Amino acid sequence: MSETRSPAAAPSSQVTAVWWLAGLVLLTVNLRAAITGIAPVLSDLRDVFGLSDAGAGVLTTLPVLCLGVFAGLAPVVARRFGTEAAIAGSLVLITAGIVLRVAQSPVSLFVGTVLAGAGIAMGNVLMPAVIKRAFPARVGSLTGLAMMLMAASGAVAAGLAVPLAEAGGWRLALAVWAVPSLAAVLVWGPLAVRGRRAPTAPMAAPREEGSLLRSPTAWYVAAFMGLASLMFYVLMSWLPEIMRDAGFTPAAAGMMVSVMLIVGIPLGFLVPVAAARLRDQRPVVVAVAATMVAGLAGLLLVPSAGWIWVAVLGLGTGSAFPLAYTLLSLRSPSPSVAAALSGMAQTGGYLLAAAGPFAVGVLHDVTGGWDVPIVLLLALVVPEVLFGLLAARPGVVRPARPQARPKARPAAEPVRIR
Repeated sequence: MSETRSPAAAPSSQVTAVWWLAGLVLLTVNLRAAITGIAPVLSDLRDVFGLSDAGAGVLTTLPVLCLGVFAGLAPVVARRFGTEAAIAGSLVLITAGIVLRVAQSPVSLFVGTVLAGAGIAMGNVLMPAVIKRAFPARVGSLTGLAMMLMAASGAVAAGLAVPLAEAGGWRLALAVWAVPSLAAVLVWGPLAVRGRRAPTAPMAAPREEGSLLRSPTAWYVAAFMGLASLMFYVLMSWLPEIMRDAGFTPAAAGMMVSVMLIVGIPLGFLVPVAAARLRDQRPVVVAVAATMVAGLAGLLLVPSAGWIWVAVLGLGTGSAFPLAYTLLSLRSPSPSVAAALSGMAQTGGYLLAAAGPFAVGVLHDVTGGWDVPIVLLLALVVPEVLFGLLAARPGVVRPARPQARPKARPAAEPVRIR
């Protein structure tokens, strides 16, 4: 399971640390903006393309589905072409998807969304492997930086979408994010070429035999990430409606989502740094669970104090996902295992997260209120904390090696009848 560290593996030996850091920064700022920038201009897209309610729902759900569907592809591509090339390819997909979405065609809108979602899914999965290999001594701080940049870029894209649309139309609001993705391609392209030419590609994932599917710790990490993602996307989808039904104005209800996101931005940096310094991350899991319980119970029992509970939920959701992402690196003994674990966890996690808002919406329609859905979310905190405690125990994932097949015995010599 150990890997031979080549001189090329250290960013300061052949490529400066600044170049690698720039690549990491540009990668992370492109992993949310293409998703969060859609919802604010959804009404414009519905008018231009004549989308039905179902079509608009599919358009907003597609990116999250893509994060789950294409996550498992990233380790395969990285093993075949090297992680640098896989990341460069993911950024090309993001750029192409963003550009394709602004064409005057409903088909291009949906196809472009799928391409951008596929590229984001691959980048999500491979980012922990980049940090683990290029900056092994700075896993906590650089994971924190990545989480903070992802949250900030998503918030900026959502906040600028309407002003940009008012200034230059919906095309400008969507197309502007092709600029940072193209800049990222220009940084990762040379890294991909250099990696392919190197005798031992610095970021190429070795073909490690064995499967994570038989590793309990891998499943614990995947389940914790899935439940943390589900909580986040359910609240992102339904918190405005919950707050409006609690008596808040539509403007205030919409602002509450922004507050929840803003509270989580600094935590995206602080939580990974703190978690990486601990040998045992279980205290952090308990703190996250307690915060989520307090916020959800507050919404259920005293919804009139909504601003307080939204801030508390911002602390919980803003800590849970960065912690889950940090565990991908901390529980992995090598960059290739980090990529495999990331692919496994994000495939199941985002598919579960995509189903969460739909299930909560159906439950609300059936019950006619928000009490039962909130109680369900409170109940889901129990498995979230249990899986989190198991995933946060000291140790690393060990892929199970396939058992060697016993050599076939030579066939017995037939008995000759004389």
